[in-house]
Amino acid sequence: MSLEAGRAIERGQTAAAEMTERHSFIVFVGGEPFGLPVDCVQTIFQIEAITPVPLGPPEIVGLVNLRGKIVTAVSLRRRLKIEDRPRTHGMLAIGMEHRGENFALIVDEVGDVIFLDPEAEVPLPPHLNEHRAKLTEATYRLEHGILSLLDVGSVFDFQRR
Repeated sequence: MSLEAGRAIERGQTAAAEMTERHSFIVFVGGEPFGLPVDCVQTIFQIEAITPVPLGPPEIVGLVNLRGKIVTAVSLRRRLKIEDRPRTHGMLAIGMEHRGENFALIVDEVGDVIFLDPEAEVPLPPHLNEHRAKLTEATYRLEHGILSLLDVGSVFDFQRR
């Protein structure tokens, strides 16, 4: 094999590796870290007022105004079946769009954007709650534990309970 052919193969492998890299936005709920794909996050904001939605699923907290748009506010705590905290003024939310609909995903805290190394992906832990497993796209070993990368489609699929 020629040196030039070898370099072409290396460039192809590098391009393939870059395609599998993931960057994740870290959010915290109930003290646990979860990842959201960076390309799904549009904005981070505080919710000042919520209009309740009668007879809606319990995960839907209500409707909020985000820059003149009415968006559905979803509690990630309730979606993950983590004990709910009493509502407080100024809840933290992540503005996201899924299938043409806008959402405000309510979280406890927002962390950094991190790189998820494909080599650090691990199988779903067998002890993971079945409900959480349905909302998890992948799990990654981090320096200080395991990170569940949330499947955005499942998080906003309210038919799946």
